[in-house]
Amino acid sequence: MRPPYTTTLLLLITLLTTATTLTSQQQSDLDSDCTNRWIHIRHLPSKFNLDILTNCSSDHHPFSTSFCPYLTNHGLGSKTHNHSHSWFRTDTSLLELFFHRRMLEYPCLTSDPTTADAIYLPYYTSLDSLRYLYGPYYNSSSQHGRHLYKYLQSHSPEIWNKFNGHDHFLVLAGTAWDYSQPLGTDPPGWGTSFLELPEFYNVTVLTLESRAYPWQEQSIPYLTSFHPPNLALFNSWIARVTRSRRTTLMLFSGGGGISSTPNIRRSIRLECDANDEVMNSTGTEYVRLCEFVDCSNGVCEHDPIKIMKPMLHSSFCLQPPGDTPTRRSTFDSILAGCIPVFFEDLSAKKQYGWHLPEDEYDEFSVTIWKEDVVFRGVSVMEVLNAIPMSEVRRKREKLIEMIPRIVYRKHGSSLGLRTKKDAFDIAVEGALQRIKARLEGVGDM
Repeated sequence: MRPPYTTTLLLLITLLTTATTLTSQQQSDLDSDCTNRWIHIRHLPSKFNLDILTNCSSDHHPFSTSFCPYLTNHGLGSKTHNHSHSWFRTDTSLLELFFHRRMLEYPCLTSDPTTADAIYLPYYTSLDSLRYLYGPYYNSSSQHGRHLYKYLQSHSPEIWNKFNGHDHFLVLAGTAWDYSQPLGTDPPGWGTSFLELPEFYNVTVLTLESRAYPWQEQSIPYLTSFHPPNLALFNSWIARVTRSRRTTLMLFSGGGGISSTPNIRRSIRLECDANDEVMNSTGTEYVRLCEFVDCSNGVCEHDPIKIMKPMLHSSFCLQPPGDTPTRRSTFDSILAGCIPVFFEDLSAKKQYGWHLPEDEYDEFSVTIWKEDVVFRGVSVMEVLNAIPMSEVRRKREKLIEMIPRIVYRKHGSSLGLRTKKDAFDIAVEGALQRIKARLEGVGDM
């Protein structure tokens, strides 16, 4: 029996070979709609993308986990059950594959790079990094990306040299911190030096998490497990979120917080452990003050029911930073209509400006500074319980309005659903605007 990832590869190869034949028809039909929106998908040898998928097992990367089971459905993973049409066992590390697949459906593709407003590089950046982090090129982190640059310089170099990469963009399914290892560090620390290579300073990089003062990268939402194929299924979910009865005040789904060292996750775990019992009468809409879902060791990552059901029944979902500031859980909670509670601005407010405008955070979220909780004794539960129900409802209404912006709809979705801009649409639009601004700046130099 052919492995599922082989089928994915064959389908992607077919799509790649037919994509350019569609663009002549697109160009004649959509010229009026594509002003300043034309994108050229740069042809790259399969060693930069599809071949990487054939090394998906842990046999090739002994200290990492296999991502082979999640390659099906062009990176969305298998359905959560046979009758599901919108829910998948999605792995966030496969954003590069899924984004590539969606780019092939982009309505304003051009086969002529000289007429393009932007150039998309279908390089599976984070997946390729595995060989430098775990594989045969371990301790060669400074080489990550150099082979791509050599290719761009040796094959049709005029495409790159026209603007020295300012018009190029790519996707990196990881946090920028993991790809910012300073060049020349000996011995090398964790991560690669991809974002430190001067050759790529001009490229717009779409990441899951950016650094505090990024020049190259811009954060875009994590993949959730919800990828509706049509408007009816999307609206059905929105209706379920809207009518869901919120009987729990606050929810924390995650791991950590078990050490004796003071930190925000430890404070949350202690507070939740002390207030997790179901109460007979509270005098409010809530019958439980706090629920904890243990997602240690990634047990929730590919099983959305473990977190979505409790999120649907909670008013607030706590989003404390972990190893890095951001969490996929932030987008799961938005999807469930569970108001996110942040403990530092880098968790979202300073990250996802294209999808979650910074000036709107007070309308759909709550911020409680982690220093106040850890060192000054502020009770998260008391702060949230003091928020009037009328304000809670307003925040949830705003949150539900924003769901389309953070969902990645399924490839091949219906025309009706495509009328709503999803996370992919907003990311591409943002990249185009950023590239345009950069090119205008280059022209003024």
